[in-house]
Amino acid sequence: MNFNDPTLTRRQLLASTAASALAFSPALSHAQAAWPSKPLRLVVPFAPGGSSEIVARALAGEMGKTIGQSVFVDNKPGAAGNIAMQEVANSTDEHTLILGHIGTLAVNPFIFSKLSYDAAKDFTPITLISKVPSLYVVHPDLPVKNLKEFVAYAKANPGKLNYGSAGNGSAGHLAFEYLKMVSETFILHVPYRGTGPMLTDLMAGRLDAASVGAPALLQFIKAGKLRCIATGTSARLPQLPDVPTVAEQGFKGFEMTQWYGLMAPSKMAKANLDKLEKEAIAATRSKLVQEKLSQDTALAVGNTHAEFEAFIKLEQARWKPVIARAQIKPEGV
Repeated sequence: MNFNDPTLTRRQLLASTAASALAFSPALSHAQAAWPSKPLRLVVPFAPGGSSEIVARALAGEMGKTIGQSVFVDNKPGAAGNIAMQEVANSTDEHTLILGHIGTLAVNPFIFSKLSYDAAKDFTPITLISKVPSLYVVHPDLPVKNLKEFVAYAKANPGKLNYGSAGNGSAGHLAFEYLKMVSETFILHVPYRGTGPMLTDLMAGRLDAASVGAPALLQFIKAGKLRCIATGTSARLPQLPDVPTVAEQGFKGFEMTQWYGLMAPSKMAKANLDKLEKEAIAATRSKLVQEKLSQDTALAVGNTHAEFEAFIKLEQARWKPVIARAQIKPEGV
């Protein structure tokens, strides 16, 4: 455009000048391409010490190598994960992410009459990071060596046994209620605020049993501090070849795994979401993360946004009837 043309109006001149500034401004161009411009915060909605932290740190460490900024894990437990979910849903900072989980995405929508977040509308699924086998463990002093003996003992002593979980609606709560349902046993549930505190009491003998993701349990099983009586997987685990599955011990078709995925606030810019998806998938599928999670008996996945979204819907449909039958309610209800 000829800026010396006398026929140009003042408005045209201003518009042309502004357009030129936008097109040739190195600072603006750099800002648009620089995301992330500071460290990414990956919120874990549970206390330290559980499978969630192991999965989150494996992803964060690898993704931080290539995305342009470090990724740090921030544990924010409370209210079955709802506190952290609400905070991230309301976040306007494009550098805050959250670890999605079977509890916060597929369970809480059905056990809480009112949630401060909408699992479908407030978050964008990025990738399913990992599926984690659920293990059933007891304190070594309990006079049972396998699931069959545990069920028989529970039926002979109704109401005497208890089990702990990371909280109402947690994966461990679901896993044990599922087992109680198929085995027709009565075992008291003791909810905690996180896996770490619950495991402390279980190993101290203040609890009888629990179901927890394998990564958080293997070291204690190998050290003899806990006894694994069954795995929730469809086949035996290579790390625990002598431990039969629940299905092998009389409950055909039984399977229980936890899962974790990366989520972002739905308000995040699409270009940033696309970059995040690409980097998260690459990190999850990397040899280092696969080996790290495999060492902890977890399976690395790394699927697409669309695949993860469809998976969440299937899980919601699967657990809704289980929750209704077990009458799982939030604490205090």
